[in-house]
Amino acid sequence: MLRAMIVDDEAPARSELRYLLEETGRVDAITEASSAREAVERLMEARADVIFMDISMPKTNGMQLAEALHKLKNPPAVIFVTAYSEYALEAFDVDAIDYLMKPVETERLIQAMDKVQSRVKPQAQSHSSVERIPVVKSGRKVLVPIDQIRYIEAKDDYSCIYTDDDRYLSTISLAKLEQRLAPHGFFRVHRGYIVNLEYVEDVEVVSSGVLQLGINGIEGKKISVSRRRAVALKRALGL
Repeated sequence: MLRAMIVDDEAPARSELRYLLEETGRVDAITEASSAREAVERLMEARADVIFMDISMPKTNGMQLAEALHKLKNPPAVIFVTAYSEYALEAFDVDAIDYLMKPVETERLIQAMDKVQSRVKPQAQSHSSVERIPVVKSGRKVLVPIDQIRYIEAKDDYSCIYTDDDRYLSTISLAKLEQRLAPHGFFRVHRGYIVNLEYVEDVEVVSSGVLQLGINGIEGKKISVSRRRAVALKRALGL
């Protein structure tokens, strides 16, 4: 599974590409940026294996950003996603893996992802810094091993972390926890929930067609899966 970033100054374009990427089942974390500067800031917070970027953007365009990224020691793979065909040759001068035309077709996106996976080895081997998550319990900081976490729920400005026998508050946002925990088998099933796939005990389809998950060790808890995430979740669970 890969970690992806989408860089495009148009929110609808980012949303559409995110949906298509989720449908492929090839990515386990997706971040977004509306400019080259924001993309660099996001990369400082969490690395990406592949960046899907538009070329035509205000100030620093996608081609300039790709040139800058190429100077990194371990640069992410770059795939351009644009409405303009005339930059194709220039794109490969900055070692882009592929060049997709808008609107993106699912089959072409999958072909591009195949190229990425053949060239990129997701760096999930070394995660000692996130083996434990800092939380608050009775007014003091506690470090919770991630393999004890069953699921995480968004609670106002906090994240509520559940183990089989306790509950903790974390000041880390659900979005940042998603980025940090995705390589360890955690999956964001809903805007308000992240689950540890290892502890998913059962998958039920309720009358409205929505999927609900039962969590091992959490009696009586059912977590709803958003319709947009259902297909990718089934693939992640091998269903």
